[in-house]
Amino acid sequence: MFAFDYSRPRDIDAAVAAVAQGDAKFIGGGTNLLDLMKSGVARPACLIDVNHLGLDRIESLHDGGLRIGAGARNSDVANHELVRTNYPLLSRALLAGASPQLRNMATVGGNLLQRTRCDYFVDPGFRHCNKRNPGSGCAARDGLNRLHAVLGASARCVAVNPSDMNVALVALAARINVRGRGGERTIPIEQFHRLPGDQPERDTTLAADELIVSVDLPAPSFARSFDYLKVRERASFAFALVAVAVGLEIADGTIRSGRIALGGVAHKPWLAEKASQALAGAAVAALDRKAIAALALEGAQPLAQNAYKIPLAKNAVERALGRALEPA
Repeated sequence: MFAFDYSRPRDIDAAVAAVAQGDAKFIGGGTNLLDLMKSGVARPACLIDVNHLGLDRIESLHDGGLRIGAGARNSDVANHELVRTNYPLLSRALLAGASPQLRNMATVGGNLLQRTRCDYFVDPGFRHCNKRNPGSGCAARDGLNRLHAVLGASARCVAVNPSDMNVALVALAARINVRGRGGERTIPIEQFHRLPGDQPERDTTLAADELIVSVDLPAPSFARSFDYLKVRERASFAFALVAVAVGLEIADGTIRSGRIALGGVAHKPWLAEKASQALAGAAVAALDRKAIAALALEGAQPLAQNAYKIPLAKNAVERALGRALEPA
């Protein structure tokens, strides 16, 4: 491990000012960042500890929604009474991710910033990775790519976002509250993560000096009809080959609204917009799950080794919809 400085600011403004001074990174649980530092992928000159800034609160909002502090641990969020009661989709997704030990350390803010587990990115021994070394090429396009993206990829990067939590947050239409030197702003979750395009080194739309403060969830509408389905190669700690988050609002046998989000298939947690729109107004008894699944994977483009992900994801969408429609 290389040498670095450590800072423990007294408040959020001091933390933002500190990160703006140079090559620095915020650190909460460190479950991803420290791994990248040990391998040499990340080499910040300073770590700014944000664990003591009061960012771990979980509280109700006046509009009926919920605010989750960016410093809240994944295990605390998953087991919080308000989350389990009103947002069980999020609880289930969090419990599907990592191991209990990691969930006890990992924070919501850190999970939002979780970087890809593409082998070519996490191992500096591979020279050609545009995400790690912009302009060097993407070894995965013609290399080992069975775990890579089938949606939203670019010529420069085919890596996928590894987070389970992020998929659920997209399905729940979360909003991310951040603070930087220019003040505060709120970013809809759909606009927070980026597709790779020509700048795959940029995972999110955060400015370099911005700190994630909290995540807001709207008033619950998917508390009864939902599912989170994670397909992985082993039942223990493993990242998703494909993940599906489904939330449905049902009244009098009709789906009033619905959201479908996919994980393991794109550089960002993927909102299946057409599929979600097609759910609105559909009669539960006549829902064509196969057609919805086809819409969810519309435009998918496989690489040499990951064509299996397309039928796998379609089947997962159908199954998750079926489970979400089961009587509570």
